[in-house]
Amino acid sequence: MPLMQETRLSFEEVKPLIGARVQADKLALLSGAHTADVMELLEQRGVLVFPQADLSEEELISFTGTLGDYASDASDGSATRISIDPATSSNADFTRVSFFWHFDGYMNEVPIRGSIMCAKVLSSSGGITEFCNTYAAWDELPEERKRQISGLKAVHSHAAAAMSLEPEPSHERFREWLTVKNGTLPLVWTHRSGRKSLVIGNTAAGIVGMDPMEGMELLVWLRDWATRERFRYSHEWSVGDMVMWDNTGTLHRVTPYPADSGRLMLRTKLAGEEPIV
Repeated sequence: MPLMQETRLSFEEVKPLIGARVQADKLALLSGAHTADVMELLEQRGVLVFPQADLSEEELISFTGTLGDYASDASDGSATRISIDPATSSNADFTRVSFFWHFDGYMNEVPIRGSIMCAKVLSSSGGITEFCNTYAAWDELPEERKRQISGLKAVHSHAAAAMSLEPEPSHERFREWLTVKNGTLPLVWTHRSGRKSLVIGNTAAGIVGMDPMEGMELLVWLRDWATRERFRYSHEWSVGDMVMWDNTGTLHRVTPYPADSGRLMLRTKLAGEEPIV
């Protein structure tokens, strides 16, 4: 897709293949005046950084609603509090899986379109959020590798991701993980736009029809390829920063940080628009 020729947004590219730093008035963002430009820029750049946007929880939810259907994790519609401190979050253990490359919502019939996160409290060490562009990673794959993986499917499982943190779980623990349903997804997502992206990450447990170790070797190669410096952006947070990413064309992870650091993020999600095919 060509770069935007006209926009009311002021932005600069962070890296040639991923990321844009956006300067926009908060009131204009909340009014929805930039909706079309924001979503087009997100499609092109994968990750949008709004430095020091400093949105409150109410404003974050409102801004999300201007972009599409807000998909809340909570029954009361509140934003999700991202923390690995058990004293702060009931999902702290699950959240630690985010230390590894992944995308969100593999188990959903339609994965979420994107996420928006605001920094409220930072850790003194770690806590950098990294992203990679899986559109660009596909585009630059060697043709031989493209032919190899086209048509292949991988099984995605919460258990595969959880074993990154707990490689020798009890059988009872493993069965708990299996209560989160698996998903069988193509390695290459052909989007309605015609663009293609890689569908990989730490939830991928193996490739259908391949020897387990050969399949894992391929998945590791693809992860290393997609997360190389050329396709990757690492965001070092300042309090008040807001970052939005395209969940359908990126992977992300956070670098480890102490559970008792107090680090706290608020996150909202945009409902998905198309299944992975």
